[in-house]
Amino acid sequence: MTVSAPPLDVYSQPTLSTLMPSVLASLGVAGEPNRLHLPDSRHTVVFLIDGLGWTLLRRHREHAPFLDSLTGRPIRAGFPTTTATSIASFGTGLPSGGHGITGYQSYVREVRGTLNWLSWRAGHKGDELTRLVPEVVQPAPTVFERAAAAGITCTTVVPAKFDGSGLTRAVLRGGTFAGIHAYGDLIAHVVTAARSGERTLTYCYLSEIDTLGHVYGPGSESWLHQVALVDRLVERLAAGLAAAQPDTTLYVTADHGMVTVDDADKIDFDATPALSDDVVALAGEPRCRHVHTRAGAGHDVAARWRNELGHRMWIGTRDEAVTAGLFGPAVRSEVQGRIGDVVAIAQGGVAVVRRKAESRLSALPGQHGALTDDELLIPLLQGTIT
Repeated sequence: MTVSAPPLDVYSQPTLSTLMPSVLASLGVAGEPNRLHLPDSRHTVVFLIDGLGWTLLRRHREHAPFLDSLTGRPIRAGFPTTTATSIASFGTGLPSGGHGITGYQSYVREVRGTLNWLSWRAGHKGDELTRLVPEVVQPAPTVFERAAAAGITCTTVVPAKFDGSGLTRAVLRGGTFAGIHAYGDLIAHVVTAARSGERTLTYCYLSEIDTLGHVYGPGSESWLHQVALVDRLVERLAAGLAAAQPDTTLYVTADHGMVTVDDADKIDFDATPALSDDVVALAGEPRCRHVHTRAGAGHDVAARWRNELGHRMWIGTRDEAVTAGLFGPAVRSEVQGRIGDVVAIAQGGVAVVRRKAESRLSALPGQHGALTDDELLIPLLQGTIT
């Protein structure tokens, strides 16, 4: 079976890696491209809501009347559509081939295993912060370092547990860290940060919509209630900013969307020899797999995956995926090995799971990582606080 054409030219349209350089340009930072044509601002708040895809928000707009009232348009998350990669693209202004966080999990030669970028752990061992120093893994200046160098007061308002984490150090360093414990914290810290200097950039983040989407599926009753609560939170935040710093620009975005995958559409890698033969490591996540093979077996493994799943997934070799621009216009040499010898991207309602080795991840109905509109498109909403 011949390889099908790549799913799409991901970076032919603005992505999450475009957003923060545009924000910096709007704040007056020289040399930053404003591809999104954002208006000038002296105080900007960017609120990233994990898992709130554009099509999901539009489909359930009656549950989010305040968000629906904001001026908005879709942009793309980038590839793959997963939190670690998207947060890295957000924080650096680079596609995954530039910042090196190539998926939810990547095979990393330095630790001789598959690393979860969110926890910075390989398997059940402790974190790899010593062997895999975040500032070395991702050496490019973050958008917050670039903003601070230009005299902008930067604050990162995220759950307190992320203080000093590998991902925070790698892609969000450069601002003052303000850890939160609940929604009230978020409003209080963001409002304080927005008025903390002549020019301010404040980033805030919430994860609960993503959590409930994974556990129950996007569009489930629990998910819809969470969307309604977050909508009210953003409305309260806007009101707080209006009272404290009325010339603030508020942007609301996300890191990816989500789809529901039925259990019958989950293929167990470990129980399918056509998929597991000659494979030494399986990284990524169920809807976007990085398949690392024994030396010289890449093309044979790709052929078997195409025969098994080619009607439901795009299957390409590493070279084909890189040439297609899936990881951006350039891939750093040290990042090449974090891309699978074979890359498999779901095109329909399918997922490649490991029911024993990744039992919790495999059981979740809500999944993402691929390039369907429900996963790829994210909102860029704008509210000018007056």
